[in-house]
Amino acid sequence: MSFTQREARTLIRRAVKRVPEGEEIRHLNIMPMMDMMTILLVAFIFQVAVSATEATAAQVSLPQTVAADELPENAATLVITRTGILGKDARDMKLLVSLKSGGSIDCNDLEDRRCDSQKIPTLVNFLGAFRATELAALKEKPDFDPKKQKPPELMIIADRTTPFHLLVRVMYSAKQKEAGYKHFRLIVQKSFPPGPPSQ
Repeated sequence: MSFTQREARTLIRRAVKRVPEGEEIRHLNIMPMMDMMTILLVAFIFQVAVSATEATAAQVSLPQTVAADELPENAATLVITRTGILGKDARDMKLLVSLKSGGSIDCNDLEDRRCDSQKIPTLVNFLGAFRATELAALKEKPDFDPKKQKPPELMIIADRTTPFHLLVRVMYSAKQKEAGYKHFRLIVQKSFPPGPPSQ
């Protein structure tokens, strides 16, 4: 397809007419300014976030460990094994509750024989009796002052595979008013402590 010189000139003139000649500026092109403001805003937000994190991290106070504190002489101790929950009284360890496989407790050993109950009555009774004996021994001391007494602590010995729901039930039972324990020391071993001797 070929054009004559005249047709080519006509086409060029039409194309030039379509392009506005020296258009008047009626607005500012603020797109580059918006790009710069966005970059500055992101940098500012990042800097504030980093500063806030550093300030918060500097103010964190870690709780004191009680591992270095000594337990009272005859502290209440519970040992959770694969086969049961053992309680240590003044004389020896005795089996309080038998466990089924997987660390579950028989419904008959729970409050009102309901499987959804958290309270283990045998455990509550054992800890209540132990606490009463402990209080009686403390009251016999001449320097006994109930206001200066530390809250009783319960030491729970288990291993890292002990089911969480079992620990919750043990702690819930120990916190009952009849048992009287609000502070716990959990000692986690790599493997289960030995279970009670088979009878």
